[in-house]
Amino acid sequence: MGGISIWQLLIIAVIVVLLFGTNKLRTLGSDLGASIKGFKKAMSDEEKPEQPEKISQDADFDTKNLAEKPTVAQSEKSESKNKEQV
Repeated sequence: MGGISIWQLLIIAVIVVLLFGTNKLRTLGSDLGASIKGFKKAMSDEEKPEQPEKISQDADFDTKNLAEKPTVAQSEKSESKNKEQV
């Protein structure tokens, strides 16, 4: 007594579908699933022993060796990037 029966849950589900629509509920469900998956991944990453981090590039541009002379293609590429930044 005092609990919610299956018929009351069914009526609530129909009202929710009518209010929000199936497309919005599908998007909400996929977003919720992705956030739970990300949370589980973050929790499992903390439990694993730390491994040395791989060297990553912090900059958005290609690294250059000062001993090498730039080719024509590389100089044109860097000029176009400079123009985009301005």
